[in-house]
Amino acid sequence: MLPTFKNPDLLARALTHRSYLNEHPELPNEDNERLEFLGDAVLDFVVAQWLYRRFPDLAEGRLTSIRAALVRTGKLGEFANQLALGDHLRMGKGESESGGRARQSLLADAFEALIGALYLDQGLRAVQQLLNPLLKSEIERILAEQTDRDGKSMLQEATQAKWNITPHYRTINESGPDHAKWFTVAVYMGKEELGRGEGSSKQLAAQAAAADALKKWTTADRSSETEVIQDPV
Repeated sequence: MLPTFKNPDLLARALTHRSYLNEHPELPNEDNERLEFLGDAVLDFVVAQWLYRRFPDLAEGRLTSIRAALVRTGKLGEFANQLALGDHLRMGKGESESGGRARQSLLADAFEALIGALYLDQGLRAVQQLLNPLLKSEIERILAEQTDRDGKSMLQEATQAKWNITPHYRTINESGPDHAKWFTVAVYMGKEELGRGEGSSKQLAAQAAAADALKKWTTADRSSETEVIQDPV
């Protein structure tokens, strides 16, 4: 559910994708890109402040990695989905028909724009009230699964320790306009695909692929352990 705004025009601007104005040049409204710029900075600050207070014993490096995990494109897209933000976006017909309302990069941008608009409308306290429950719902999973760590490094350490092989990455799909590219990357060990991921850059997609591979690997290990325990002697 979207927050209530004192100034509805700010909310309308946060929900306006540039493609909508391209198809409606008669409208005076701005798109949400400037609000996205502001929201990105506000989001970083609020998340950093929340982590600093929540985890007084964590070192700077770990706080930084957890913050990065909380504000990455995929996670912001998930937050946007929890608010049903895609249903409210104003976008061009072509962008909508091509799946724009479900595209993680676009949803993440809109979420940042919403944060920027809410900050201008009601200040930091309103932003904190919106973000706090979203952050609380994610932090335990991030810490338990260590998803704040560099997935590529973790996967490389694991494969080299077990097989003395370094995994390699391949971009298998690239879509979207130049200003909003979306990449799909797969990670391989030899010819075997270990996992795949998506992102607004090849690096982010590769990290997602590594995380997918690690998740599958962990699940497979747990299944094997269960089979051994349940196997009759």
